[in-house]
Amino acid sequence: MRDRAPLKDVLGPGILFAAGSVGVSHLVQSTRAGAGWGLGLLGVVVLANLVKYPAFRIGPHHAATTGTSLLEGYRRQGPWAVWLYGALTLSSAFAVLAGVTVVTAGLGIAVFGLPGGPVEVSAALLAVCAAILGFGKFRALDRVLKVLVAVFTAGTLGVTVQVVGQLNWTAVQWPDLQHRPDLLFMAALFGWMPSAVDLSVWQSLWTLERSRDLRRRIPLAESMVDFHVGYWGTAVLAVCFVLMGAGLMFEQGLTFEDPAGRFAAQLVEMYGRTLGPGLEPLIGVAAFAVMFSTTLAVLDGFPRALEAFAERVRRPEADLFEATPSFTVRPYWLFLAFTVAGALTLLSAFPSSLKGLIDTVTTLSFLTAPILAWLNHRALVSPEVAAVEAPARWLRIWSAVSIGLQAVFAAVYLNLRYVLD
Repeated sequence: MRDRAPLKDVLGPGILFAAGSVGVSHLVQSTRAGAGWGLGLLGVVVLANLVKYPAFRIGPHHAATTGTSLLEGYRRQGPWAVWLYGALTLSSAFAVLAGVTVVTAGLGIAVFGLPGGPVEVSAALLAVCAAILGFGKFRALDRVLKVLVAVFTAGTLGVTVQVVGQLNWTAVQWPDLQHRPDLLFMAALFGWMPSAVDLSVWQSLWTLERSRDLRRRIPLAESMVDFHVGYWGTAVLAVCFVLMGAGLMFEQGLTFEDPAGRFAAQLVEMYGRTLGPGLEPLIGVAAFAVMFSTTLAVLDGFPRALEAFAERVRRPEADLFEATPSFTVRPYWLFLAFTVAGALTLLSAFPSSLKGLIDTVTTLSFLTAPILAWLNHRALVSPEVAAVEAPARWLRIWSAVSIGLQAVFAAVYLNLRYVLD
């Protein structure tokens, strides 16, 4: 019997998924959900994680069984599927990177007193992240994010334990679907909970890169352990942030301010004032670790995905051990520079529209989720996957039901948003 791989080798892409997910969707959106509705939107958070589970699982599943990325699974369905993914990625890349970076910058200013405004600090943080990726490539990304994820997980759980002891469990305000702000926020919350579905492509790419780093193919069972640690870990953290928002803000009638710097400072001040000044440093470091890890993961994910998109438009993808690596230095850096330039331009043009920027992108993710989940499902049931290890019947059923639910949610949203007065 083959010896089990050590845990440090098993955990990788799942931790990167956690790092890429728990930034804006958790620290910002989940906390806003608790602050605005108490425990009223907790069910939305739990439901989103359950509904999106199959779509995200398919990314590492496809990579482990076929040795190719999920984008190759799209390509086999037709060029239109690859172009659709490319269009969705390009439509959100600048805004997503801008959103996560400006929140990180705001926290850096509030916690560490970094000099400069949000745009200048954002540029500096992106330069630091680019240096980490440039000098260490995937290995540095993997190592740094494991440390950051451990820090913010410990900090978040520690603060949540303090909050739960004083939480009023009857503090609930149910959302009103006829009230447009409630409807818009629910769509935004669901759209990035735990993340946008297109992150499943990143997971498949990270799984392949992890295999190259280890110089061995990662078995499906190993890949699934890694995925479940990352996925359900982010679900627990999402619940934690809702509880913190409900316990520390809802009953006091507090709301977050829009500018990124003030939002971040208010978050840290609120926790410190409520839980005691002794915990404020822990809160600040944990919050910054959350957002810096997200910025680093997103800065790697978009260039990696855009390069894979450009490759799949031109030619099929070979098994990772039957071809030279797809990612060369020059294309990756060109796409990285392109994404950074677009994000900084957006931040310079709209420096004080954090919530509006995030809500727009997350709502787009909500509306496109059933399309990407459908593409993922078709990749899962493809002959290429079945030839190695056919997906379990329960997973196929769960995936099909989830696609239907997401399509219904999107249709109801569009009807309430644009048809009914």
